Amino acid sequence: MATVGFFSDPACSRHDMGEDHPECPARLDAIQDQLLSSGMEYVLRFFDAPQATRAQLERVHTPEYVASLFERAPSEGIEVLDEDTRMTPHTLAAALHAAGSGIDAVDRVIAGEINAAFCAVRPPGHHAERDKAMGFCLFNNIAIAAAHVRAQHGLERVAILDFDVHHGNGTEDFVAGREGYLLCSSFQSPYYPFSGTGDLPDNIVNSPLEAGAGGDALRQVVTTQWLPALEKFQPQMLFISAGFDGHIEDAMAQLRFKEEDYLWVTERLREYADKNCEGRIVSALEGGYALSALGRSVVTHLKGLIGS
Repeated sequence: MATVGFFSDPACSRHDMGEDHPECPARLDAIQDQLLSSGMEYVLRFFDAPQATRAQLERVHTPEYVASLFERAPSEGIEVLDEDTRMTPHTLAAALHAAGSGIDAVDRVIAGEINAAFCAVRPPGHHAERDKAMGFCLFNNIAIAAAHVRAQHGLERVAILDFDVHHGNGTEDFVAGREGYLLCSSFQSPYYPFSGTGDLPDNIVNSPLEAGAGGDALRQVVTTQWLPALEKFQPQMLFISAGFDGHIEDAMAQLRFKEEDYLWVTERLREYADKNCEGRIVSALEGGYALSALGRSVVTHLKGLIGS
């Protein structure tokens, strides 16, 4: 049974883009409610996420982009970054803690304090490109964590696995063609952000799924594409962009995954990590907007990380 850390921070709940916005503070409340009802809090270790530094952010994002977010952060009101992404007076702090959660998780996993980690943070990150905020995302939390373990701890090869319903264009923007990184990603296509197809470098394994695809399709992708890619690449640590908006109850898109599908893919990744990566996994929350389904799916994901 793995020791799993749960990373979050109260600042992440103060980021509020308005009552009309699906990426809302209630998402973290739903996760906490399910943790309590499941009894999972007794088998997790809880950590408050620190803030990332500018230098840590700039391993993935351009200095000009990072500076622009600090400059545009409002002291009151709302700053609109794109049609889906807004900053309020609490957003920058939340985004810094969200990015910092993965960094702290990496440090604790590498130190052997925990085996794996889940970062229950918002705003999410996988749409944030090197110089652009979009899709609710400001900083690319999972890419920042992966870059940190290579820069700070000297790992040569890391893999990012992304099962969010939307293509992680921001992560691909950073990883594509970059030595030492592998990205495997499943997503509904065609769908926002309308990327992830066409010619790709060898270190990107994209697995587009048609609307209506269910758990069998996800399992086939993992079995026939992701696991062979991992075996070939031989990463020393796994990172997961854990989006749960492919759930059948989530109206954000049209995939039909269930909790048992998220458990299955998490167990396969944990088994690979146990065999090849000393069990080292850091997972970060991306999408998931049907609140009950989100909470249940996260608990299931955590069970898969813990194992038996």
